[in-house]
Amino acid sequence: MRIRGGISFVGLIYILIGIFVAWDHDYITLGLLKRVFSALLAIFLWFLVLLGVNLNVH
Repeated sequence: MRIRGGISFVGLIYILIGIFVAWDHDYITLGLLKRVFSALLAIFLWFLVLLGVNLNVH
């Protein structure tokens, strides 16, 4: 028996609508997205951070 992983189409639509509503009500802003993107870059490229590379998105 095979277990199917991942997210369903309905689940994806639910998440996309939630993102839109949060953006519309200013829970998600451009500044927040920049900080999250910078954090993700620092997490995945941590070795560059140790070498002194600035990964802040401006």
